Amino acid sequence: MIFCKRPAVLLSLAVLFTSLTACGNNPTAKTLEQSLAADPRLQDNPGIFGESPRNEPQPGQNQPTVELPSDFPPNIPLYPNAKLESVTDERTAENSVVTRWLSSDPSNFITSFYNDQFQKNGWQILQPTDDSEDTFEARRKDLQVKVSIQAKSVTNPKPDQPQTATALVIEYIPNSTATTKPTETASSQSNNPNVIGPALPDNLATQPSNTFGSQTTATPKYQKFNDLNQAPPELRQAIEDLADLGVLSLKSQDVKSNSNDANSNSFEPSKNVTRREYARWLVAANNAMYANNPAKQIRLASTNAQSTAFTDVSRTDPDFPVIQGLAETGLIPSPLSGDSTAVLFRPDAPLTREQLILWKIPLDTRQALPAANLEAVNQTWGFQDTGKIDPKALRAVLADFQNGEQSNIRRVFGYTTLFQPKKPVSRAEAAAALVYFGTLGEGISAGEALKLKNSP
Repeated sequence: MIFCKRPAVLLSLAVLFTSLTACGNNPTAKTLEQSLAADPRLQDNPGIFGESPRNEPQPGQNQPTVELPSDFPPNIPLYPNAKLESVTDERTAENSVVTRWLSSDPSNFITSFYNDQFQKNGWQILQPTDDSEDTFEARRKDLQVKVSIQAKSVTNPKPDQPQTATALVIEYIPNSTATTKPTETASSQSNNPNVIGPALPDNLATQPSNTFGSQTTATPKYQKFNDLNQAPPELRQAIEDLADLGVLSLKSQDVKSNSNDANSNSFEPSKNVTRREYARWLVAANNAMYANNPAKQIRLASTNAQSTAFTDVSRTDPDFPVIQGLAETGLIPSPLSGDSTAVLFRPDAPLTREQLILWKIPLDTRQALPAANLEAVNQTWGFQDTGKIDPKALRAVLADFQNGEQSNIRRVFGYTTLFQPKKPVSRAEAAAALVYFGTLGEGISAGEALKLKNSP
């Protein structure tokens, strides 16, 4: 049938084209010609039928990516689930490089990551100083870095995108820049009382000096506390050694002042030390003494721990990693160690003498404490007030006697027939307890740790 009609179709087309040719000036023919002509827009817009413009990348093609600078130090820890957004080279006054990152993970995950990485890898760090933004300033040899972590809300998130994100800023000073200024030092470095690890002595001239946002001045090699004369003479060396090792904070937590305040270099040796301060110093001192022996270091707890040891120390507390870490290692009484009565840590309460010994002795002996009773302690120490000592602390007090002249009680309190177990401990006395770890004939002092730290 189709073949039968083909001659008729061809004949019709021939008649039509003949008519058009013959009547080229006819208006009807013009209209028909225009309707059959090609659309001129196709020449300027080839994408109408799906053809891509030549110079515009499509979603499936590779977009330009931001790359780290070639001199980015490999030992700066990078959060795995963070995307590099931008790099700003601000090598002007402070010669710093700023890298900005974005992660879909919660900010506390990232804070815990950097807290753990800096502690494990020998960085000298400060705790976060702001409630809204966690900030770490850290040093390692001739490199210094600042990490700022801040939670962000995502506007108009995609269906599969979280509504929150975390902005991460890593600012660093390259090694080549930091080593060109060995005699400068930051005027406000280490002013944060929340030191949880070895922090650089303020005016150590042999170390790089620029601190982000601070001015530098040439100063003597070591800076003394301006109130060290208020400490007992026999305890001053202990304070100096621990300060040079970077263990002690420059001022107590309740002192609110900036780096230009006269109190910024105050240690307040006669002030009562709080339980959180001593916990922080205990961990920092132990880890600094055994910087080259990871097996004797105290591991900090993660802020995303499944449960907290104490009901009054939340995961958002700046000292949570330290306090929770001590509880998880069994170095302080807590429900984790089977003490159902120790549900509160009371972080801001004064530390007592018996608590100082109870927390410190396990790090000296590194073994189970001996069995003890009132009679055994009376026969060794001869305290008139032995009956006032908490039964949990009796074993530690007895074990301390076996350290002879290196016992904490003798070094800190001198000769005494009254232990006064409930008496608050001063900041100077706490420093004296932490200046030496170990037993008689086998231990390490802060002075020896300093020599090892400064040796080639």
